[in-house]
Formats: sequence, structure tokens, C-alpha cells
Amino acid sequence: MQKQFKGVVVGAGYFSVYQLEAWSRIPEVTIAAIEDLVPAKAHAAAGQFKIPRVYDTWQQMLEVERPDFFDIITPPPTHEEMCAYAAKRGVHIVCQKPLAPTYEEGRRIVENAAAAGVRFMVHENFRWQPWYRKIRDLRDAGTLGEITHLYFRMRTGDGWGERAYLDRQPFFREYPRLLIYETGVHFVDTFRFLLGDVVEVYANLRRLNPVIKGEDTGQVFFRFASGATAIWDANRYNEVESPTLRFTFGELRIDAMKAHLTMDMESNIRLKPLGKPEVDVDYRRANVNFAGDCVYATQRHFIDCLKSGAEFESNGRDYLKTMAVSEAIYRSAESRAPVRVSA
Repeated sequence: MQKQFKGVVVGAGYFSVYQLEAWSRIPEVTIAAIEDLVPAKAHAAAGQFKIPRVYDTWQQMLEVERPDFFDIITPPPTHEEMCAYAAKRGVHIVCQKPLAPTYEEGRRIVENAAAAGVRFMVHENFRWQPWYRKIRDLRDAGTLGEITHLYFRMRTGDGWGERAYLDRQPFFREYPRLLIYETGVHFVDTFRFLLGDVVEVYANLRRLNPVIKGEDTGQVFFRFASGATAIWDANRYNEVESPTLRFTFGELRIDAMKAHLTMDMESNIRLKPLGKPEVDVDYRRANVNFAGDCVYATQRHFIDCLKSGAEFESNGRDYLKTMAVSEAIYRSAESRAPVRVSA
């Protein structure tokens, strides 16, 4: 008989639907309760996903339910208090990104969980998109050879006009930092997954839409300990023509010593070995849930590691490296100079 895990969820906003749907497909998991500051949202989610109980406060929910894990799907400023409260009660934690408004708050969250002896994972799902898992497999198999450069172009097209972000994630409008803090951090983590530790960044960031507070476009140059480089060319303001905009979020090219690789916005990967014809890379992926079902893969990983005792890929200590790179990007943009990364 397989071990069962009882979870509770705080937060019933836009992204919670993806996480709750993914939990519903993991047979070892029962989501016993949910809480949100807006009770109507919590009750709607409970009805949709057959969650038996809705609580008035997340503290009461943790005290009464005594779950195995706590899934935190709330804005970053709430995370430190919630993580500390759960850790003190011996509850394992999976917490949405951005982990915290500042690196220091993130460090306290991680250190507090470690001191309490609870398992802690950041819900960093982009690296679990199936195309990145396949590219990592190709890298590890030696098919590409040494990677020398990665280029990613992102255009989300949801940040123009007076109503920018209002229909899906209106709080984006008030973030003093937006592009890197909320979106770029995904790519920082994914680039680290593919290329290793970042040692230096150089960034140009800018706000195009005056109705928001944070930056919405930028270019970031990365230098890695391996000697590889990368460029992330990102813009939330302008649109692209793809009908599947939020599937891969953009287009990718990787140059390496044996080949180059490209990926389009429909997740088609093509490999061009030096001196040989280009070939399509066959791999499994589907346009379900969110971005290739990466939310399910992330949560499946969380449960598998709880069962086996293995370390999470996005454990707290590792994720602080991603946060350190993000902070260095902002320092570079402010100083208009390259910044070394220290973590």
C-alpha cells in the first residue's frame, strides 16, 4: 500500500487552478482544505476540486488539519510568516515563487525551514517543462558537446494598454520590480539547470507601459562558470504571432561544439549536428495544464522526494543561488555595468 500525503493549500487565485488540478492527478495526495483572503474564491476552488473543507484563516487550517505538507500559493510578502508558522509545526512546505521580496527574506525562510528539520521546496516549474528536460538529456548524453551560448527571446504581449494584467494577475501592476522578479527568475533558474552556475551578469531594463510600476522589458547577458554565455531578450509589452503564446513563452537557440539546437513556440526541437542535416528531436510533451504540464511534473517531483528522502531540485539552498543572480541583474541595470554574482 503506497503512502498517502495530506496537503492543505493557502491561496485560490489565478495560478492555484493549475496546482490544484495537478494535485488531483497524483494518487498519493489528498488536499484536505483550502483558505484564501477572499472566501468566495476558496469556496469556488473547493467545489471545483472536491476539497472537503474551507477555513477562515490559514493558521486555523494548519492547527486543525495537521497536514503532511503546506502548499503556499500567495503573494511573496506573505511567504516568510507562513513558512515559519508551518516549519514550527513540522509541516513540509512547497512555496510559490517569487520566494520573497528580498534575498535576505528568502535566506531567512530557507534557514528557518532547515533549522526546524522540515522539507522545503520552491515551486519552480519552468525547468520541468518537457523541452528543457529533453535538452538537458541531450546535453548529458554528449549529443551537443560543450554548450557555448544560449539565446532566448520572449514576448508575452499581455502588458500593453490601460488594462495591462488586470484580467489575470492585476497585482503585477503594483510590483516595483516586475520582469526579472516575477518572470525572469524562471529563466535564471532554467539557465542554471542547463548551463550551471552564473558568475556574472550585465542587464538593461526598462518600463514601456506607464500604467505599471515595474520594468516590463529588458536584455540580460549571463556568463557561466563553465565559460558559456547566454542572452535573455524579454518583453511583456509586445506581441508575437504564435497561437500558443504561453506554451513555451518564446524561442530558443543553443550553440555547442558538436551541434546547434533550436526550439520554436510550438515546442518543436530541431538538432543540427555540424556538417550534417538538421533533424527533428522526438520527445513526449502535451499542451495541457500549464506550459507542457510542468506544474504536474514539479509536484510529482515534490511527492517522489518526500517518499524517497531524495533532495528536491529546487531546494532552498539551491534556490538562493537563483535569487542571488536576480539581485545581481537589478544591481547591473542600476549601475549600467557588469556585476559579479555572489551567493
